[in-house]
Amino acid sequence: MTAGRVGGKGTQVFVNAPSDVDWARHIVHELAKQCGFKEPRAVALATAVTEIARNIVVHAGRGKVSFVLITEGQRQGIVAFASDNGPGIPDIELAMQDGYSTKGSLGLGLSGAKRLVDEFEIESAAGAGVTITLTQWDEAALDDDASLAR
Repeated sequence: MTAGRVGGKGTQVFVNAPSDVDWARHIVHELAKQCGFKEPRAVALATAVTEIARNIVVHAGRGKVSFVLITEGQRQGIVAFASDNGPGIPDIELAMQDGYSTKGSLGLGLSGAKRLVDEFEIESAAGAGVTITLTQWDEAALDDDASLAR
């Protein structure tokens, strides 16, 4: 977690099957609504988590997604940490390109997830698994940031 951020209550979902992907999506969507996220931002985060959790099932077979409520000053957000011990991603830059797939899919999962959230970090190496961190801030926080930039 970045310096200056305070983590709060969290939950974790083990992702071993497609039904776990659905459960992770449900959990983060409900968490976002409870935190006051407007529906479009809650759905964007839930969709990003779905893509990342689906990748865990398809590429690694099992892993987990943890959700933590965070605050930074007046901002409130949700961080999703996804990790697995699968084969890893040997070329992250290539994997982040729209249309790149090793499993015959559309190849839009990672790049799409990145576009849906405010912050996206990925760490991996061949044979070392994958860790992805997604951060979504509440809309009020974004409005405050925009007014400060003026």
